Amino acid sequence: MDIRIEDRTDPEIVRELGERLAAVRKAAGLNQEEAAAQAGLNRTTVSRAERGDNPTILTVIRLLRVYGRLGALDSFIPKVGVSPMELVRTRQEGRGG
Repeated sequence: MDIRIEDRTDPEIVRELGERLAAVRKAAGLNQEEAAAQAGLNRTTVSRAERGDNPTILTVIRLLRVYGRLGALDSFIPKVGVSPMELVRTRQEGRGG
């Protein structure tokens, strides 16, 4: 049985991220050396990221870009729209209220 991501520790989540990065790289048909070269990283950085050794967000972004998966960030951290209450407040302030 899989443990929900919400119930995992931070190190477990980072390890999962690494496993997913490795899977996406392999699905893209790249080895670590090729991915590193295309991302402007060294192979050790890619290897560490895939082991879950706390990759920087910049490393993750560069790798996702190479793998053609940068759009995954929209699901990862979606844009937050303006709430209806914020719209009301903004309108009231505009009218001097």
